[in-house]
Amino acid sequence: QFTKRDWRNRNRIKTPTGARWLTIPVQVKGRYLQRIDETLVDGTDWRRKHWETIRHQYLTAPYFDQFGERVQELYLGDSEELRLSIINRRFVEALCELLGIDTTLSWSTDYEPVGERTERLISLCRLSGATHYLSGPSARAYLEEGRFGAEGIELSYMSYDGYPEYEQLYPPFDHAVSILDLLFCAGPEAGSYMKSFSYG
Repeated sequence: QFTKRDWRNRNRIKTPTGARWLTIPVQVKGRYLQRIDETLVDGTDWRRKHWETIRHQYLTAPYFDQFGERVQELYLGDSEELRLSIINRRFVEALCELLGIDTTLSWSTDYEPVGERTERLISLCRLSGATHYLSGPSARAYLEEGRFGAEGIELSYMSYDGYPEYEQLYPPFDHAVSILDLLFCAGPEAGSYMKSFSYG
């Protein structure tokens, strides 16, 4: 289910005056129970606005010249797509390629999971052949952790505060910013950086 004020349609970048949110406007009026794959973007103006903001803030970053054109293509290349999940998927695929991540991506709709919450996630892991489930930290509030272990599935939570620091354009260091910050500031080392920390 789509949830407002979440990471599915927004992220943060660094600016000289602090972090700034970049939000993709979505159609939510009268659609409060819509699924994520049903969520539509509200217009296309956000694409150019986001790209211009990113370009302005990261133009002097060490690796902007190397990766900026590819990121620009992501924002401006297919400007007619309105499905948020497809837009996000295209960004994830392109960023994985730039970071040297070769994990196979699939949709939960590629499978036929059963149950709700914990049972559904365990079902997805079984159907996809996964032996490790990496969850966002807020899921601690509702996941039945013991059930994963009982099914032979390792459960870990992503911690966004434990990243090693790298040199950002505008101090102090901020852990909670877009992967674009790492890409533009660390360049070819970004992939190694992503592999340098463990999940809790």
